[in-house]
Amino acid sequence: MEPVIDQAFAAALYTDDDAGLDTGASLLAAAPTADAELVRRGEEFVRRAWERGWLPADVVRVVRRDLDEHAAGLAAGLIAAEVRRYPELPPRWRSQLDELPAAPPPGRPDRFSYASALLGLYRLLLTLPVIEPVGPPPGAAREALYRPPVAGEPRMLTRIRALLAKAEATGFPEEAEALSAKAQELMARHSIDEALLAARTHGDRTPGACRIGVDAPYETAKAILLDAVASANRCRAVWNSDFGFTTVVGFEADLEAVELLHTSLLVQGTAAMTRAEAGQRAGGRKRTKTFRQSFLMAYAQRVGARLADGTARATAEADAEGGAGGGAGAGSGLLPVLAARDLAVSDTAEKMFPRTTTTRVRGATDLDGWTHGTRAADRARMGGKTPEIRD
Repeated sequence: MEPVIDQAFAAALYTDDDAGLDTGASLLAAAPTADAELVRRGEEFVRRAWERGWLPADVVRVVRRDLDEHAAGLAAGLIAAEVRRYPELPPRWRSQLDELPAAPPPGRPDRFSYASALLGLYRLLLTLPVIEPVGPPPGAAREALYRPPVAGEPRMLTRIRALLAKAEATGFPEEAEALSAKAQELMARHSIDEALLAARTHGDRTPGACRIGVDAPYETAKAILLDAVASANRCRAVWNSDFGFTTVVGFEADLEAVELLHTSLLVQGTAAMTRAEAGQRAGGRKRTKTFRQSFLMAYAQRVGARLADGTARATAEADAEGGAGGGAGAGSGLLPVLAARDLAVSDTAEKMFPRTTTTRVRGATDLDGWTHGTRAADRARMGGKTPEIRD
């Protein structure tokens, strides 16, 4: 059946018109014995995506955005089948695989539609460019895949997750403020302890990277929030607006903190925005879009300032403990250690992204939205500078 698939691919994948897609789908619909080979070739396209630096979540995100949820499910099925061939997977892949959408049954709703959807997906996969890798691809040597556990895991991260979950769930702003503040304090101190341990043991001297999705709507405000969280946790963030993600560069303990805190703050901010918007609507206002945009921009700006203050306080306290002869920083030369790590993160980010740009963000136009967003950030105890954007 390979000649049929070759004909279908020639018609559908190497042209950009709907007629070619229909021709290819018709050929495949009439050849049910070609199904297995069709899927096998799809897995090859997925494998090429790994070689170009893409991760499972990246692929599904761009497919969902550019095609639809059904195509995202088809991509998830191909990904799940392709990764079975690897005895070990890189860090973070398992959690991404666990979050993939369910794959639709093959041949539904009919053979032509199924073949057409697969060919449309393959057409998109073929266009994925090379992007900056944020870890080894599957199938790499075991040494490259292995990541030593961070000291204090899982107890420390479990405690932080529990605090943030409570902050997201509570209906009392003061309680959420206290819980989020405590979580940030634990993150900052954990990062300092990790830096000192690495300096003493000569370990973990190389920063890594992860990618975090930044989805529409209001993606600019969300990217600014993520940038603020990354900066406060001694990381660098570079937003790729074309593909809907931000790459965060930093040491492993700090990357974990960024992922946890950003997710929680986004949940808290969205919930606060929804409540504030409901009050505005009750008062007869209808400018929903401008209110939301202004709210999230203010929230991001204010959160960034508070996160930076919290990190500065935690660092000063740890340094004072060391200078007084006690605590985690005793006799450790904390500030030079942190400065060296900051330099390593900056060097790694500049090598990964030799060309970045900054852009002027459109200002908030809704005063009520800005005011409510600032108040929500104050309650969350957590805005920041304009994110770097890949050129």
